[in-house]
Amino acid sequence: MFGIADYGAFVVAIIVFLAIPGPGNLALLTATGKGGIRAGMAATLGVIVGDQVLLWLAVAGLSAVLINYPSLYSSLKWVGAAYLMGLGYSLFNAKPGDAPVLEMKSEQYIRQGLLITVLNPKAIVFYMAFFPLFVDPKIHQGLITFAVMAATIAALTLAYGLVVVLLAHHLAERVRANPLATTMLNKVAGALLMGFAIKLALF
Repeated sequence: MFGIADYGAFVVAIIVFLAIPGPGNLALLTATGKGGIRAGMAATLGVIVGDQVLLWLAVAGLSAVLINYPSLYSSLKWVGAAYLMGLGYSLFNAKPGDAPVLEMKSEQYIRQGLLITVLNPKAIVFYMAFFPLFVDPKIHQGLITFAVMAATIAALTLAYGLVVVLLAHHLAERVRANPLATTMLNKVAGALLMGFAIKLALF
């Protein structure tokens, strides 16, 4: 289909990739908890843009550059880890009465979702190594093939993000009335982000 090897498997792979716990999912949850549905969907848009950046960089041949220059990949990994560590530390140390750590305008949530995505080694590896496996060189249709893949990823991410944001918003409304629960969630989210940062840096 459009030069994609096993389109059904490609769709399943994207869904599994989206559902794997990681910084991207946590960004959607924390954005929704702090800024509601609008903030959550803005973060989702940021993730979509980040995915598109990585996809088209893979198409442009960045994967070959990363393979030939492993130090570049290592640098990206450390930058991503540092960003997540800083974000997690701020969230973990937020105290009751503090201004929300992630109280931002929509464009800032978009930027955060984008940065978390493009600096996430899991996403980089997917687009640079796994993604090309679904391109069938025998029936490849050039930009049409990549455009269909890009549109599929964007549509699935939007649908997934909408579900996550709506569920997170429903739960956040209940939690927000309890300051202790809010504090605990901030600490859990912060600890998870710092945990992801350590994992990215060491593995």
